[in-house]
Amino acid sequence: MSKGAGGRVRTWITRESLDDFAQFEDIVQEIGSVEDGALLFFQGRVRRTNRGRAVSRLAYEAYGEMAERELSAICRDALERFDVGSIAAAHRVGDLGLGEVSVAIAVTSAHRDDGYRASRWIIETIKIRLPVWKHEHYEDGESHWVGAPVRETEIPAGGVRSE
Repeated sequence: MSKGAGGRVRTWITRESLDDFAQFEDIVQEIGSVEDGALLFFQGRVRRTNRGRAVSRLAYEAYGEMAERELSAICRDALERFDVGSIAAAHRVGDLGLGEVSVAIAVTSAHRDDGYRASRWIIETIKIRLPVWKHEHYEDGESHWVGAPVRETEIPAGGVRSE
């Protein structure tokens, strides 16, 4: 688990489950503040269908230490862009079944709108910058690698990757 931004950021890449909110509550208690009136949790979960295909499972691969550094950098960038108090974010790697959490984000802020905006920016930026690759496996036995991260300069004007 990496620390950054004066102890207000905790990030990690893990093979362990992210399904338990309690681990994030403990971290937020440690890095949050009584100035924070809002606490926002986001979980990205493995869904049954994607682009009309029945998904059986996902496998995530990461470029280890680089992914940890980039996730930390994304969260530090969010602290600079938004009026938030603290951020905890983690991404799973390995095989995940339907309903399992692949990414989890917790943001504290004085007001809820700042937390929502920061959380949305973090998840969208993770999809763009984080060196983690998703391999979708389908019920019909086929599989597909979903797009690799790209630089922000490669994103179409006004567009966000939807994968």
